[in-house]
Amino acid sequence: MAQFDYLIVGSGLFGAVFAHEAMRKGKKCLVIDKRKHPGGNVYCEQVDGINVHKYGAHIFHTNDKEIWEYVNQFVEFNRYTNSPVAFYKDEVYNLPFNMNTFQQLWGIKTPEEAKNKITEQVIASGIKEPKNLEEQAISLVGTDIYEKLIKGYTEKQWGRKATELPTFIIKRLPVRFTYDNNYFNDRYQGIPIGGYNKLIDGLLDGIEVRLQVDFFSQREELTKLADKIVFTGKIDEFYNYQFGNLEYRSLKFENKTLDQSNFQGNAVINYTDSKIPYTRIIEHKHFEFGTQNKTIITYEYPDEWSQGKESYYPINDSRNNAIYSQYKSLSEKETKVIFGGRLAEYKYYDMHQIIASALKKSKDYLNK
Repeated sequence: MAQFDYLIVGSGLFGAVFAHEAMRKGKKCLVIDKRKHPGGNVYCEQVDGINVHKYGAHIFHTNDKEIWEYVNQFVEFNRYTNSPVAFYKDEVYNLPFNMNTFQQLWGIKTPEEAKNKITEQVIASGIKEPKNLEEQAISLVGTDIYEKLIKGYTEKQWGRKATELPTFIIKRLPVRFTYDNNYFNDRYQGIPIGGYNKLIDGLLDGIEVRLQVDFFSQREELTKLADKIVFTGKIDEFYNYQFGNLEYRSLKFENKTLDQSNFQGNAVINYTDSKIPYTRIIEHKHFEFGTQNKTIITYEYPDEWSQGKESYYPINDSRNNAIYSQYKSLSEKETKVIFGGRLAEYKYYDMHQIIASALKKSKDYLNK
């Protein structure tokens, strides 16, 4: 007899939500994670009273009232609004592209002036059928915005020249002809008061969690513990890479504690100049309106992925998607394994989308 109904591999948002919903249905779950802490990439490390987003900035946003109410039952969210700023050489611009940005670029004041300026540059480019990311971006927003705010950042992020990147990476670019610096259009937005760990702790309350457990090094033994498995790790690793490796982009973080109360005046500042190696600096205290005497900043560097590095962004080009489709076909034949999350589905998810996916899959499977 198995000891658990579900073995949940990974304690990130997908695994934690599924475990919570399974527990509510009277199921006994065991959650394992290879890291020293639960929470996956939303984990916050408290340093000098500041919640440091250890694996990059996480800003919760959604238009789904049910999802918003779901997370708020575990922890109250603050009113943080994501309003990033971009530095290009000695110039400062508001993001996303809006009337403040256009005024900073061209000194114009009205939406009509901004639209005319963009249209003029798009026409002057002569691009009819974009063949790469550079041409795609210019055809959408013109040359000034592309050169100053897109080109350098994108090339650093992907580790490739924009002319070598496919058009699908930029299907559209958010352009607003209003003086609005709110990056997201979603109705609900904020950061958990006290950090994301409170959300994860609430989801996993009453559930057995074992940390620093590597599923693959104890696979046979662990599989026997439960009737079914919820797997949130890399799907290609689950199938022993039999169709080849899926590719990702990775990140490196450099943290600094500064003996000052305010370093940059904003939680997120992007550096769009290609000569600066990092893509952005995060000042964590601003996510929670901190008043500490010290501050902690993180330099975020894009990194070429290789085995052993953290897998952050799937590279959903035709080659990788073809490999993933073979793994997906195998996964659909499984009767005792449920796959979910970014790595298992090889898909870029925002937090609210992961929660929605976990709720749907838990409903589908737990109600059988």
